Amino acid sequence: MPYVPMDFLRGALGVLCVFFAHMSGRAAGAVHQGRQRPARVYGWMIRTVLCAVFVFYRQGLDFIGIAVCSLAAIGFGAGMYMVTRQKPPEDLSHQIFPE
Repeated sequence: MPYVPMDFLRGALGVLCVFFAHMSGRAAGAVHQGRQRPARVYGWMIRTVLCAVFVFYRQGLDFIGIAVCSLAAIGFGAGMYMVTRQKPPEDLSHQIFPE
């Protein structure tokens, strides 16, 4: 079995943690608007927390862990902002079917 450095695995889990945080922010925004059930948020949050726990598992509190948690918080906020501030779809019916 090939040797994989632990820092590479922590980085991969950190990227997954940021992605899961973004998706949980999107789900939280959709729940806030009443478009989804709260169970979707719980699923994404469980994935986010598990990835964050495994980033801190062996090394403890260090730069990579703090960076991952900071980016995850930013990703959550960005995901929620993107869903709650969506532009309505354009009405192109006048361009497609001129009167």
